[in-house]
Amino acid sequence: MGQLNDISLVAQVVAFKNARAFDQLVKKYQSPIRRFFLNLTCGDGELSDDLAQDTFIKAYTNIASFRNLSNFSTWLYRIAYNVFYDYIRSRKETADLDSREVDISHSTEQVNVGQQMDIYEALKNLKEIERTCITLFYMEDTSIDKIVGITGCPSGTVKSHLSRGKEKLAKYLKQNGYDGN
Repeated sequence: MGQLNDISLVAQVVAFKNARAFDQLVKKYQSPIRRFFLNLTCGDGELSDDLAQDTFIKAYTNIASFRNLSNFSTWLYRIAYNVFYDYIRSRKETADLDSREVDISHSTEQVNVGQQMDIYEALKNLKEIERTCITLFYMEDTSIDKIVGITGCPSGTVKSHLSRGKEKLAKYLKQNGYDGN
């Protein structure tokens, strides 16, 4: 039912330039997309908001290119993935993503601030593609097939990134007082 509703809203945006229909898509997906970026940026709330906004602008300007070959959410996450990696590439010459500080002002709103910051610190130890796969699979509950569609990586490669990322996270967390129970 959700995918059918998404397709209906997309059709309204494309055919009638219905901004309210797109607004419904934004309301439905803004929290998951922002959470996706929050995990990829290791807690940087302001950057997550900026990247989410860029994602929805690109989605709106390119919505006519949505061909319903995958779920709308997969198409939107693919845009988000590209927005993030465009940002990373643009920042490579000035600073590495891992050198940025965690946005504590947004993290303090969370119930388990210490644990959340530990997760962000652990995520910083992963390669960007491992962080993306871990975030999508474990934090966004995205299937392997959808991750393949979002990242463009083969299924086996996604599974390898998940395995390596999980090992690195477990090692980091164990070294920092989490015993795995």
